[in-house]
This record gives sequence, structure tokens and C-alpha cells, in this order.
Amino acid sequence: MKKYFLKKNLKKDLPSSIVVFLVALPLCLGIALASGAPLFAGLITGIIGGIVVASVSGSQLSVSGPAAGLTVIVLGAITSLGSYPTFLLAVFLAGALQVILGLIKAGTIGNYFPSSVIEGMLAAIGLILILKQLPHAVGVDSDFSGDEGFLQQDHENTFSAITAALSHFSLAAVVISVVSISILLFWPKFKKLSIIPAPLLVVVMGVVASLIFSGTAYQLRPDQIVKIPVVNGFSEFLGLFTTPDFSALANKEVYIVAVTIAVVASLETLLSIEAVDKIDPIKRVSPTNRELVAQGVGNMTSGLLGGLPLTAVIVRSSANVNAGGRTKMSAIFHGTWLLLSVLFIPQLINMIPLSCLAAILLMTGYKLTRISLFKHMYHKGWDQFVPFVVTILAVLFTDLLKGVAIGMLISVFYLLRTNMRNPFFYRVTNEGDKKHIRIKLAEEVSFLNKAAIQVVLTNIPKETDVIIDGTNARFIDPDVLETIFNYKHNAYTKGIIVTLENIKKHYAVPKLNIKVEEDINKL
Repeated sequence: MKKYFLKKNLKKDLPSSIVVFLVALPLCLGIALASGAPLFAGLITGIIGGIVVASVSGSQLSVSGPAAGLTVIVLGAITSLGSYPTFLLAVFLAGALQVILGLIKAGTIGNYFPSSVIEGMLAAIGLILILKQLPHAVGVDSDFSGDEGFLQQDHENTFSAITAALSHFSLAAVVISVVSISILLFWPKFKKLSIIPAPLLVVVMGVVASLIFSGTAYQLRPDQIVKIPVVNGFSEFLGLFTTPDFSALANKEVYIVAVTIAVVASLETLLSIEAVDKIDPIKRVSPTNRELVAQGVGNMTSGLLGGLPLTAVIVRSSANVNAGGRTKMSAIFHGTWLLLSVLFIPQLINMIPLSCLAAILLMTGYKLTRISLFKHMYHKGWDQFVPFVVTILAVLFTDLLKGVAIGMLISVFYLLRTNMRNPFFYRVTNEGDKKHIRIKLAEEVSFLNKAAIQVVLTNIPKETDVIIDGTNARFIDPDVLETIFNYKHNAYTKGIIVTLENIKKHYAVPKLNIKVEEDINKL
């Protein structure tokens, strides 16, 4: 752990941890509220996500906590299971299942998410942050849940919530958010002053502005300010914990909920990890199997102490990256600040306006969905740009998992189309009145190429000499081999002479290079 305490890292990790703490605090409370769980459960989950998960995780920038994407599942599960302690047992079992998934190396599924889909997900999260935080920036803070879905718990959708917010905004909140955004934009330009993190300055300014407006006609309402439980001493703090009901182990519904939570939480985590690695300035690669184990340990701990299911969360993680975080110490410190704030300074935390926190998230959203990203993806070609845009739209109008699934389908379509078009090289030469055609097969010829090869062979004119060259082919799918051999057998009826060069009757599935495999096993 010593390498994480390097002075050059702490200079960035400490300020970043404060920003993440300030972003995570209201979201932990809001997600607990939206999930029908005690508010303290949201804070416990954030603390565990910061201290426990980050300590075990191999990811340097990912931040874990209660996930908005699980609110509907949690709300339904608490109701169906009948009690919160029974639900906690399901969370504990979900964590155990995630540990097993990590140990059997199920995390490698994260390597199969296309880059265009991950970029689209990041851009969509950025747009969602902007759209979801606009109401809070103008003072409509009755439901600061961080819900990422298009349809909200309060029966509004993303766009109708903005329209409703603009019709009854708070002048004080607008002033605070505008000043906050100005500070975030211009403060870093003053190099000598930028030692003080702009987001920290925003929070201080927000508290001062709130005090200035206090007692006037523009005073902020209680629902426009952060609100965390106030505890008097450590003994009262311990009294807020809830333990799982292990007597419900015979209830099959508990296992159904546990499997559901484990699968959804693992998918969200793998997506977030892949996305965070994309925006890591140092371009490190997080070990996905270890991350599943870390998340499992976190969920087991959360279930034992009365918390909610947790995942790696892209909103907190991207805030960490944009605030300059460098190592996992930022996430660990953020969990520590959550714990200390509940114990020692709840009254001070309860003076922070939500509008200044919304401003921080608006700037985070802007950085995730910058115009240059759209230009970059457009220049990479339609096979990258279309899945990118479809993923953005799908995430915006559904939710994270459904949107990514739709983006994956579009990406797979383009992959299949490209694959089908490149199974061979085709050359035609003439010798007198007779045509000679050489078809040179590619290195890998899968069953997806069968249709394209069949079409070409069917359209070869009569009285032609055909050479099918498999010299470069390391693997030819059995279905394609059958098509080639059948064509050779029947071609004489059209006066076509077929010659097969270096095509075997059977190909084994190509294995990893032995030297590479040995090197990997040594790691």
C-alpha cells in the first residue's frame, strides 16, 4: 500500500476525494430514499464502497457506492421479501455469488464490450448528468435520487422534469449554481491559486451564499440543502446498524433476489470499470475478476451492516477522474470523509446547498459528452459512429443496462457485416476465351462467411477454371469446408474445373501461441 501514499499522488488524491465525497453524499441519501430503505443505509453503503471495496479492488480510479440502476430492484425486493433484514440477507448472498463469479474469472466478459458502445455510454451518462442536474441547479430538489432512467420514480420523465423545474425555480439556487459554474470554469486558469481545488471553493461559496440568503425572501428551503442524519456520539451511531435475518435462508425468494442483484450489479460494475479505464489519463487497465471479488466482499459487508447493494458507479468515478484523482486512495479517503461527516460534522454538512453540488455534476457531465468526442467518433467511420449514437439515445430513453444492450446489438450487426465481407480475396484473369478465377481465403474463415462464399461460388459462370487457395487460412469452419467440397463435387455439371490448394479436410480451432500462453501463466 506504500506506493499509494507517495506525496505526488496525495496532492491530487486528497482534493479529489473531497469532491467525490461531496458528490456522493446527496446521491447516497437520495438513492436510499428512492429505494424505500433507511437514509442511513445509503450512507453505510457509500462508506463501505469507499473503504472496503477500494481497498480490495485493483482499479485505481473507480468509486463504488449505492447504484441508481438498482433502486427499482431494491424497492420491489424489500416489498416482496416483507422486511428489510430479510432483504439484507439477499444482499449478503448476492455478494457471496459475486465473489464466486470473480474466482471463476467471469469478469473477462467486460473485455467484449466494444469501444464505441463504452464511449456512447460515457457520453450518455454525461448528457444524463446535465439533464438530471438542471432541475437541482435551479432549486427543484424534492427528489435528488440520482435516478439515471428516463422514466422517474415521481412519474415524470427527464424532459418533463426540466420543464416543470423551470416554471418554479429558486432565484437563490440559480445564483449559487451560476457562480459555482463560473468558479469551476475560471478558477483553474489562475495557476497560483489553483492549489485550492475549485470544487472545494464552490462548496465553501455555496455555504456562505446560503447564509447570506438566510432570513430574506430568497432563503433556501430545507429540501434545497443537503440533509444527513444527525447522531450524537459513537454509541448512537452503532445503534443505526441493522443485521440480516439468517432465519430466512429457507426462503427461495431470497435466492431469486440475490441472483438478480448479483447479475445486475456485476454487469453495471464491469461497464463502469471499462468506462473508467477509457478516461483514465494514465490508461491503466483494471483487473475485472478482482473487481468482482471486491464488489462481492463489499456487498457481503453491506448486507451484514444494514446497507444497500453497491456497484462501481460511473458518476462518482468520472467525478474522481475529472477532479484529478490518481490512485485508489482517493476512493478510500472519500469513504473516510463520509464516515467522519456522519460522526462529527453533520450540522456543517447540512448547510451545503444542493445547487452547488449540481453545478459540479453539470461540469462533470460536460466533460463526458464534449463535442470533440462526437467529431472523433464520426471520423472513425459509420461502423463506430452509428453504435456510438444509438447507445447514447438508447441509454437516454431507457436506462443504462438496456441502452448498452441495444448498442451492443447494433455493434454486433456491424461486426457481422464486416466479417461477412472479408472472407477471401478474389482475382479474375483471362486466357483466350476461358476465364480463370483465383479465390484466396482469409486467415480466419468462420461460419459467418458461409453465405458470402456461397453467393460468389453460385455466380461463377460456366466453363471457368476456379482455384480456391487456402494457403493463408489457419482455420476454416466445417460449414464452409462442406460448401467448398460440395461445390467442387458438383461444379463439373457446369463445365467448371475446381482446384483446391492447401485446403485440409479438417481444421482444429487455433490455440494461443505457446510462448504467449506460458508468459501469461507466469503472471
